[in-house]
Amino acid sequence: MNLHDDRGSFAIEAAILVPVVLAFALMAVAAGRVQSTGAVVDAAARSGARAASLARTPEGARQAAADAVQQALEDRGVQCATEPVGEPQYGILRTDGDPLTTITVQVSCTVSFGDLMELDGLPGHKTLTGTFTSVVDRYRGN
Repeated sequence: MNLHDDRGSFAIEAAILVPVVLAFALMAVAAGRVQSTGAVVDAAARSGARAASLARTPEGARQAAADAVQQALEDRGVQCATEPVGEPQYGILRTDGDPLTTITVQVSCTVSFGDLMELDGLPGHKTLTGTFTSVVDRYRGN
């Protein structure tokens, strides 16, 4: 075998492997961005439930949750395609003592992959959902 027969094989191998390696790297970055944005959505649900638990009326709870969620998402630069917060849900937590009233806030945020990867025109989107339940503050006043 002659050494001159392998000329250009490295360039061909690189042309085949570099796009594959770059695709895997971009997929890893995208997965990380989806994961970190999911954590932001969870934190927004926590903020919304805590704010709603301090409100004195159901309408006040809805508004407080919406404001807190919006602020939490804006602080981290997450833009949802639709309204992220629905109506807070009330519930009862039974304990050994008096039952406790709870409020649950669910945040559902659809983000485009272009926004996640900061690349305009990238197709696709992902819906991320976070839910948190907080005990309604008994001493908030009526």
